Amino acid sequence: MSPTDELVKQWESEQACLREQVVEEDTEDWQKSSDFSGLERVAGLDLSFIKGDDVNACSQLVVLSYPDLEVLYEDSQMVTLTAPYMAGFLAFRETPFLLEALQRLEREKPALVPQVLFVDGNGLFHYREFGLACHVGVLSGLPCVGVAKNLLQVQGVYKNEEHQSQISALQKGGDSFPLRATSGKVLGKALRSSDKSTKPVYVSVGHKISLDTAVHLTHCCCRFRVPEPIRQADYRSREYLRAHFPVADTGSTESMSDAAKRTLKMISTLLYCKMQCKYGLCARACVFELLRVQVFREDAFRL
Repeated sequence: MSPTDELVKQWESEQACLREQVVEEDTEDWQKSSDFSGLERVAGLDLSFIKGDDVNACSQLVVLSYPDLEVLYEDSQMVTLTAPYMAGFLAFRETPFLLEALQRLEREKPALVPQVLFVDGNGLFHYREFGLACHVGVLSGLPCVGVAKNLLQVQGVYKNEEHQSQISALQKGGDSFPLRATSGKVLGKALRSSDKSTKPVYVSVGHKISLDTAVHLTHCCCRFRVPEPIRQADYRSREYLRAHFPVADTGSTESMSDAAKRTLKMISTLLYCKMQCKYGLCARACVFELLRVQVFREDAFRL
């Protein structure tokens, strides 16, 4: 057996043991109220990498007030990941650093310890029903919700025509449909989190919360597509990397040459529009042309 096979076997065994500790029902008083009365603090956890570097990352914890969703506390820490990346085992790379952030908060400002965690990733919606959100929830002992931006195709759930049809049927923010495994078990839900965004997020139980409560709470924490605790954690970790590593690419999809080309295209388009206006082209046509080259791009974190 190769070292990799041995490691996979070890991690699978650890996941199976920890999976037995997951609580898939509401355990807190605030969860039993439709308006979550008594819930005052929600947190988001995330890691952001410098593009091209899968070892050094910014571990981020953000605590927000509820229901106002104002930032009460943030912790940004550069970390070095030592465990290898393998599909289905992301938690073994990231969980130790996320737990350390929670431990620092407990030591420094115990009054701000969150009542629920949002993790950028899956919980029970996972190959072995034990994703990152379950791992963090069980080891921290806190209620935890997994929210993924992209669909994990697992246990008979596929991004096929039927799935797209179900997405199209989501009419407004708060609408959802179940992610049902081949076995018939519901592993999570696809949620249209905002009226303005037609692309859903994928919500699953991490620990100490029911699926229906997790979905409702996720919707209540959304100003945009991604719930605010995760959005803020993602945004602030990337800002930290930009501030401390200004020369590095912090995950932008554009290289410097691509950005330069886009800027030149923007300038030429502006000149084109100015010329067209001189000859009587309506302003609306100019705006459409600017939008076509994506001069006006919505903040990616708000999608």
